[in-house]
Amino acid sequence: MNQTLIIIDAQQELIDGNHQESAVRNKDLLIQTINSVIEKASDANVPAVFIRDLDVAEGKGAGFQVHNEINVPSGAKIFDKAATNSFHGTGLLDHLKSQQIDHVVIMGCKTEHCIDSAVRTATINGLDVTLVSDGHSTNDSDVLSAEQIIMHHNKTLHGHYNVEHFALVRNSEEDLFNPTHDTYR
Repeated sequence: MNQTLIIIDAQQELIDGNHQESAVRNKDLLIQTINSVIEKASDANVPAVFIRDLDVAEGKGAGFQVHNEINVPSGAKIFDKAATNSFHGTGLLDHLKSQQIDHVVIMGCKTEHCIDSAVRTATINGLDVTLVSDGHSTNDSDVLSAEQIIMHHNKTLHGHYNVEHFALVRNSEEDLFNPTHDTYR
């Protein structure tokens, strides 16, 4: 099985917040979890891919970069996107296909937008997905708290499928790079 770790929009200004938006929920724990999973990926020889949103910090400066407390592996591939969906207008899908990837582990921000669309799009494009339940975050909305949004998406996306390929939600403490999708088929 060929797999990769995809970390979406884990950018300085998005995680820490700015004058318009607050920091994401449990930002310190999120960074710690992302680093822990990056280490697990490295130990398993699984490459990492980072996605950066061009809307964050107007696509420039320190605020646009991957958060400075995240341990970006040397050689990690980085794609910039202009849309909510990490697959739209980027070379992500072509890259995954060229590497014959069939399983992706997804983490990052924000849960109800970029994480949700990446999980769903990945399954449509022939990939099994593991969403790290404690590895994505967001802010409160006008209707739901960040905690409610995260819990809702963990429940909704667990078992999400497009016939042949689907998503499982697993905790960062689990063996994420030993996928269990086949036991559910």
